[in-house]
Amino acid sequence: MLASLLSPIAEALDFAFAMTWEILWALVLGFALSAVVQAVISKGEMIRLLPDDSPRSLAIACGLGAASSSCSYAAVALARSIFRKGADFSAAMAFEFASTNLVIELGIILALLIGWQFTLGEFVGGTVMIVFLAMLFRRFLRPWLVDEARRQAERGLKGSMEGHAEMDMSVTEGPLFQRITSPAGFTAISQYFVMDWAAIWKDIVVGLLIAGALAAWVPNDVWQRLFLTSDPTLAKVWGPLIGPLISVISFVCSIGNVPLAAVLWNGGISFGGVMAFIFADLIILPILNIYRKYYGLRMTAFLAVTFYVAMAGAAYVVEFIFGALNLIPTQRNALVVEAGISLNYTTVLNVIFLALAAILVWRFRRTGGPEMLAMMDMAPDEMPGMSA
Repeated sequence: MLASLLSPIAEALDFAFAMTWEILWALVLGFALSAVVQAVISKGEMIRLLPDDSPRSLAIACGLGAASSSCSYAAVALARSIFRKGADFSAAMAFEFASTNLVIELGIILALLIGWQFTLGEFVGGTVMIVFLAMLFRRFLRPWLVDEARRQAERGLKGSMEGHAEMDMSVTEGPLFQRITSPAGFTAISQYFVMDWAAIWKDIVVGLLIAGALAAWVPNDVWQRLFLTSDPTLAKVWGPLIGPLISVISFVCSIGNVPLAAVLWNGGISFGGVMAFIFADLIILPILNIYRKYYGLRMTAFLAVTFYVAMAGAAYVVEFIFGALNLIPTQRNALVVEAGISLNYTTVLNVIFLALAAILVWRFRRTGGPEMLAMMDMAPDEMPGMSA
């Protein structure tokens, strides 16, 4: 009896460990590159650069978002922070979208687990999604609703990762290479690296565990029925609609979604469905609750509907364009494998990048990092030397 109960659990953990081992080096690399970029871009500049919803401001918002942390909670908190300090609401939301869909580490993990086509689809679709969102906001977002959201935001109700969003450790003086290689730059890189990991590790672990369980326990024919694979045309229509809904109830955001996306792809969801599923990390239930605290119930409902429409619409565009260019993979062989460690390139890369991570953690601990870590989830007015 006990053996029959433990065997499926062991199989799920086996799959989860295998995926973790395969993507470990890429996670470290992605977060390290992201930390380097964040270390030389000041958050204070964001407010000045995002005064309105013009194409220029939205393009800058995308660039700033792509250079920021990939943690969805931190992105949501930072978007409110810059909105409260004067940034345009539409530009703040574009920044939020870019923070979770156009970041380096997400692209690396997608390429490694599912394929380079999905990385390309993520960046193309993420850009299209922001364009759709801007169009929806210009057509339907009313000034009175923004004013109501601003009044609610000024109340400063606590959400998640607000301390992380408020901290700015960037080095802004001197040539770029000098900033990166200076002692202050090294410290800033280590701080962003560790704090980004601290912000997102739970989502990554939960995503891997859920993906392992689904890979081990759910037969492919169940997925195929859910995704209507018997009718290829209908499956392409259904995928971008069901993808975000699965994401909403998965409670996993950002990079933690990628292992789940790999399982769904192997199970038969359409290419556009995978894209929509990954896009939808900003409308999972815990984040919708944070929107309610930040902006009020009416703005939350508006964001939920417009975000969903933009996500599904962008997924349809990606499905159509990639299908026309024959870029959609014909084989469903996402990397969902059983555990096994051998002396190969993955093991070598893991050892190298774990050593890099150890160096950054060491620097972080030597430069006051633990004290900063303790403030990550504080509200701004709870942080020493800061006010809301």
